[in-house]
Amino acid sequence: MQTLQIQSLTLLSPHSASPLLTLNQYFLCHQNPLEMLGSLKSHEEGEQDPDHHNHHHRSHPHHPNPPHAFLSLSAHARQLVISCAELIHRGDISTARRTASLLSAAASPHGDSADRLAHQFARALSLRLASPSPSVPFDTSSEALQSSYLSLNQVTPFLRFAHLTANQAILDALHGCRRIHILDLDTSHGVQWPPLLQAIADRSYAEGPPSIRITGTGTDLDVLRRTGDRLQTFAHSLGLQFQFHPLLLPISSTSPGSSTSTSIPLITTAAGGGGSSNLTSSSFQLHPGETLAVNCVLFLHKLLKDSRHEDDGSRELRAFLQAVKAMNPVVVTVAEREASHNSPNFLQRLMEALDYYTVVFESLEATLPPKSQERLAVEQVWLGREIEDIVAREGEGRRERHERFERWEGLMRDAGFSNLPLSPFALSQAKLLLRLHYPSEGYQLEMVRDSIFLGWQNKALFSVSSWH
Repeated sequence: MQTLQIQSLTLLSPHSASPLLTLNQYFLCHQNPLEMLGSLKSHEEGEQDPDHHNHHHRSHPHHPNPPHAFLSLSAHARQLVISCAELIHRGDISTARRTASLLSAAASPHGDSADRLAHQFARALSLRLASPSPSVPFDTSSEALQSSYLSLNQVTPFLRFAHLTANQAILDALHGCRRIHILDLDTSHGVQWPPLLQAIADRSYAEGPPSIRITGTGTDLDVLRRTGDRLQTFAHSLGLQFQFHPLLLPISSTSPGSSTSTSIPLITTAAGGGGSSNLTSSSFQLHPGETLAVNCVLFLHKLLKDSRHEDDGSRELRAFLQAVKAMNPVVVTVAEREASHNSPNFLQRLMEALDYYTVVFESLEATLPPKSQERLAVEQVWLGREIEDIVAREGEGRRERHERFERWEGLMRDAGFSNLPLSPFALSQAKLLLRLHYPSEGYQLEMVRDSIFLGWQNKALFSVSSWH
């Protein structure tokens, strides 16, 4: 079996000097809260938390049943979040605002995981309450987003696990192919592809290495072009025949000043075959003789919409998947968060998000130093932005419509795809990734229904599957 080598696996390691140089070269290339709520009816400010001095002395996440005295403040902050959401759900906006202010004052962005998570939810709830419309823009610079994305890729296993496992499925499916074309949905900075290019270059070929073409999609043409330049330089250094084509996905906006969602590309073939999903003016072309792989890492959830009457919000996504199926790719890789954040019911959505991100923040708490600036960037910018989207937005402006694996499995099968089992080596390689770079007993991997799930302390957080 042709596999990704250890060098490729460690290419994006934050702890290994030489692989990090390779990555750098790639980027250089071009109180009982309910009692307190009662007092909010008549007082603008709540009393100081009696456990304030114990604020930073809770137990480690590896101890699931700490003493009650250490649980009180965490439970207090969580209950304030829930109570504020319930007030919003009931329409008691005045009391909800005072509750959010109390939560903001009590939660610290520099405390333990419970404090920091409460702080992010306080920001999201305050944003929802402050805006006259639930579709509000995020005030985050592109530089801050890029920095937090790269930090997320370095200090957590989530993106690397998704990229590594998807890459192995692609590598297995493309074995022996001479002209490779990868359609990458939501390419961003292209950090997934250097390990795959390295693995292809490391193979032995009697006729030389295959040609590789990546069509990278995104909503920022400048970012795509810079990504293409970096990948081109990296591939050239490996002696590979490589082309990168940027495909701009138009932005659809529900109203002036609202958040944006991704439209779906019109898919055609150069030979005139296949199907099309006539949704935008963008186009993708498959050249004769090319073998196609389609990569959907953390992308499909962005194509879901609000449910309307008989439509469950998946009509456009279904059309897109059927168009992809008509192009006959040898493999379609799907990676998504194992979460349910797409309910039209605000309160249900918030409770699901609170449970999910509690586990994510606990994993960061256990694996990074207390004063890690990278963790702070990930939590406040990247994860904070996700939480704000789920909590503060409504309608078509909401993008983080995460669903559990069962939903993606059903959608893929409805579009005519069959599950392509991930190889045992893909699981072994993911285990090696965790053992080498994230040596914590909390992270867990499991193969279920021929797909691989990454979780923390018995809660699945991400899934990767492949289809054909």
